[in-house]
Amino acid sequence: MGIIVSKNNEDNNRLNQRITADLRERANRTASAGKDPDLVEDSDYARDLKKTGKYSWIWIVLIVLALLSLGVICIY
Repeated sequence: MGIIVSKNNEDNNRLNQRITADLRERANRTASAGKDPDLVEDSDYARDLKKTGKYSWIWIVLIVLALLSLGVICIY
């Protein structure tokens, strides 16, 4: 058994227009403020991070070994 539901497109259209206008206004406010939206630069944990370390070569060796082992497994 089903229920017949009638859509009122006029109400949905008005609601969608209000939501769109609100989101557009917020986006304009954020863009005009010139702020970074994710605020990563302001985080305490990102302040003293280094790009690479002196042991980054180990990752390269591990990746090469993984690719070699995949190749050996695929061949046999």
